[in-house]
Amino acid sequence: MNDGTRGESLGDAAPWPAPAKLNLCLHIVGRRADGYHLLQTAMQFIDLADELRFFIRPNGVVERLGGMAEVPAESDLVVRAARLLASHVNPQPGVAIDLHKRIPAQAGLGGGSSDAATTLVALNHLWNAGLNLDELAALGLKLGADVPLFVRGHAAWAEGVGEHLTPIEPPENVYLVIKPQAAVSTAEIFQAAELTRNSPVTTIRAFLAGGGRNDCTSTVRGRYPEIAEALDWLEEFGHAQLTGTGSCVFAAIASESAASAALRRVPTRWSGYVVRGLNRSPLLERLGRESDEVIG
Repeated sequence: MNDGTRGESLGDAAPWPAPAKLNLCLHIVGRRADGYHLLQTAMQFIDLADELRFFIRPNGVVERLGGMAEVPAESDLVVRAARLLASHVNPQPGVAIDLHKRIPAQAGLGGGSSDAATTLVALNHLWNAGLNLDELAALGLKLGADVPLFVRGHAAWAEGVGEHLTPIEPPENVYLVIKPQAAVSTAEIFQAAELTRNSPVTTIRAFLAGGGRNDCTSTVRGRYPEIAEALDWLEEFGHAQLTGTGSCVFAAIASESAASAALRRVPTRWSGYVVRGLNRSPLLERLGRESDEVIG
């Protein structure tokens, strides 16, 4: 299909989803000699997603269409992911990536990592690159610690610096997610002297039975008053938590109708989203449909 402006679609013109995630807990259990933090975190997808479409370009040409203007195309993770995968194909194919952003940036929702993972998974299929899931996840880790989660497409308990993943099945709750007008620097939080780095190691069973916490919350509260205000505001509706290092906060709500009612009360200076947790990424469903069509 040719849309007249972007050129001919690479494969089916339907969009490929790049879902956001929530950190249902984030425990910092130590620090390596190289400065990287050792984590235990539970991550679950939500049905808020960016959309990517791919268009044919001459061999060796990789370009971005759409996306965030403030992020230079050459440093965008989707362009870097496409170039990384193309280096494993001979001759190196080309692509134009149309990125439609719905996930807010610097929010702790993993939007950039998810976009990169969708680029790897989709182009591996569309280019017939032939890499398996482990190889794609290894490539993704070069782009960011969260990328393998999105490549593998299942809610997971992550350990190490985030690269050791074990599939989990937490409840697929309805959540109210709030995005304050704040942009958190992950590097700043992880370098903060007051950050707790010695949480006791726990287990998946203990997390699923009793939940967990986010060790970054106290530091973020102290440095970002508006996020502290959002956490306090959200406590009226449920147990308010920070995802990642923020800036988004979230709470599980009993029903979609109750979450929608709470959403109507969100202060106008903040953005709000009613979402549902997903243990299986819609990216895998999209890949499955594409594969079924090829087989059929």
